Amino acid sequence: MDLTILYRGPLASCDYDCPYCPFAKRRDSRAQLAADRAALERFADWAAAQEGDRLSLLFTPWGEGLVRSWYRRALVELSRLPHIRRVAIQTNLSCRTDWFTAADLDTLALWCTYHPGQTPYDRFLAKCHDLGARGVRHSVGVVGLPEHLEHARRLRAELPEQVYLWVNAAEGHTYTDAEADEWTALDPLFPYSRHPHRSAGLPCRTGESVISVDGEGTVRRCHFVRAELGNLYDGSYRGALRPRACPLAVCDCHIGYVHLETLPLYDVFAGGVLERIPAPDPGRDAVSGGRGGIVVGMPSPPP
Repeated sequence: MDLTILYRGPLASCDYDCPYCPFAKRRDSRAQLAADRAALERFADWAAAQEGDRLSLLFTPWGEGLVRSWYRRALVELSRLPHIRRVAIQTNLSCRTDWFTAADLDTLALWCTYHPGQTPYDRFLAKCHDLGARGVRHSVGVVGLPEHLEHARRLRAELPEQVYLWVNAAEGHTYTDAEADEWTALDPLFPYSRHPHRSAGLPCRTGESVISVDGEGTVRRCHFVRAELGNLYDGSYRGALRPRACPLAVCDCHIGYVHLETLPLYDVFAGGVLERIPAPDPGRDAVSGGRGGIVVGMPSPPP
């Protein structure tokens, strides 16, 4: 079985204080950190044992995982297993970067977010360049708030052209067409993020080839649908995997709507769905001089 798993354990602490994040500067107790470590190690052990399957894993912690040694260790160890197709994590990149030398960089990938005001720009950019020098596959992005626009423009100008810069529409923010055009000039895929996607009754890969798992091993189709499909560790979820329509009215998060079968994003991000890296097309010129591998002629985003 080919299965994509989004794992989110109990970790909720973060070293940043972003005003748009409810988990900013939250502190986990020692007991909470120990519980998160135990849950992650249990999940990693389970994944390592599934040699008969092909797994793609994305860690989506509420807090910052890579400042914790158990997340770094899990990524390294999982990346070196032949049945793991991809292991990726969402991160603010505040961690050190020397540990990547132990990982299989054909399998490991990062989804990096720059948060202006939380870390010096030059420090973040230097870490991005360090990732590139080490050969670590990664994307870089920002939340599309008006005060972040100049930061994003500077990033796009100073990142290597092959690094995809993505922009997330800010929650609760409405964009005029002129504002959306400014963000789209930086990220040609921004129109997919600008508006929530109608999803009720539409086919979605979640619950069939994509699942969400929490620290207890409870399996759901995705992070946004609370109905349970079973438990990872007793195998009860397997009998529940099947094609199913989305029960929600809309889907407004990339890690959700990327799996909608009515959108062309599996083709757009072929080979890079988890780490949010579009597939390059060497046969055609890319948008903005080739940045991010986003190609002319790809399916147009929705209006």
